[in-house]
Amino acid sequence: MDQWSQTLSAGPLLGIAIAAIALLLVLVIRFNMHAFLALVLVSLATAFATGIPAGEIVDVLVGGFGETLGSVALLVGFGAMLGKLVEHSGGAHALAERMVATFGEQRAPFALGLASLFMGFPIFFDAGLVVMLPIIFAVARRLDGPVLLYGLPAAAAFSVMHVFVPPHPGPVTAIELYGANPGLVLLVGIVMAFPLWYFSGYLWGRFAAARHPFGIGAGLFGQVDTDQIENPPAVSTVIALLLLPLVLIFMNTSLLFAASVGMIDGEQGWVQLLVLFGNTPVALLISVLVACYVLGWRRGEHGSALEKILDNSLGPICSVVLITGAGGMFGGVLEASGIGDALAGSLGDIGLPVIVAAYIVAVLVRLAQGSATVALVTAAGLMAPAVSAGDFSAMQVVAITLATAGGSVFAGHVNDSGFWLVGRLMGMDVKTTLKTWTVQQALESMLAFVFTYLLFVLF
Repeated sequence: MDQWSQTLSAGPLLGIAIAAIALLLVLVIRFNMHAFLALVLVSLATAFATGIPAGEIVDVLVGGFGETLGSVALLVGFGAMLGKLVEHSGGAHALAERMVATFGEQRAPFALGLASLFMGFPIFFDAGLVVMLPIIFAVARRLDGPVLLYGLPAAAAFSVMHVFVPPHPGPVTAIELYGANPGLVLLVGIVMAFPLWYFSGYLWGRFAAARHPFGIGAGLFGQVDTDQIENPPAVSTVIALLLLPLVLIFMNTSLLFAASVGMIDGEQGWVQLLVLFGNTPVALLISVLVACYVLGWRRGEHGSALEKILDNSLGPICSVVLITGAGGMFGGVLEASGIGDALAGSLGDIGLPVIVAAYIVAVLVRLAQGSATVALVTAAGLMAPAVSAGDFSAMQVVAITLATAGGSVFAGHVNDSGFWLVGRLMGMDVKTTLKTWTVQQALESMLAFVFTYLLFVLF
């Protein structure tokens, strides 16, 4: 792949991308082909159509699949184990009862969303969603309500924090490329987060749930007979277990930041050890081990009984992990083929205001290849020279940075691994996921652009 270069222009590449997405939707929706098989088949066909050398195609497919699994499989696996322990012990049910009693039935979706906003500050989108799922499912079962009423606000909260608020990788990279003030980006991102979530997550979640009112089934963690649970853990214990990975990951983020600004020596052994403990997969592993003791051994679940609980948590996520990896494979092929770069390059000199051009470039790259982080980095890299050459205030550079982030999240669909993760975890088919999650992502993106454009004009 190092010596191969794409010879097709943006027009044919865009046509191939549209045809590939259409074929995938037809295979999955019309012919009911399993999404995993359909994604692999379409990825292979797209690689051929875009001219990727035949000898390199398998490497591209496996590379996209493996890169996605490397970031998703451990997080989903450990998250499922933690969720199963919380669910099996009765902790999720106890916490759901406390939340309903504290906030009331009508405010439960709002409370879940706010909790997810808080958790989403240091924790990545997929890891945070999996950790919150047992609570989401327990509240949905407790209130016998549609799962989207509780699930969409929480998923949207993690999305908002992941896309707009440092220290997540997308906004951090954009800050560096644009030369934006990190403190201002953090401040404005946090201010933006609540209204973006409220309108595109909470209100849209209520609207979508009214039109797709399916309830929660066995779900990711299985049905639990709460009548058979004796001595469930205290609510404070459950909250502490859910906060443990959050604290560890926040420790990681804080130490890395302190080292980057020279407050501490990042090469010291103790710093590197604590950073390791706060790395997301390791933090979740530690949390699972603590939960095994607190919710397992200490409550009489020993040996093979505890092993069976953990093993049962992995079966339901196999399909989720494989389909998510295949979604990453499809996005990887689109990226390797140069579709996103071709689109971005063709928009580089169209004469639009910089903030509008940055948003549009990010939107088109996002639609073409799927990954929000890649779309944000690609668009920021393309537009950075124009931003550097322009006479923009510090706040205007912040607005351009966050507008690019807004474009990068637009309308996630079948080439985005997150699309499959959300849809499968919440028990939705492809059509329903397009009508709910894809629309949510589009709303989040457009609202962010309106907010940032006003910021750009006023400051």
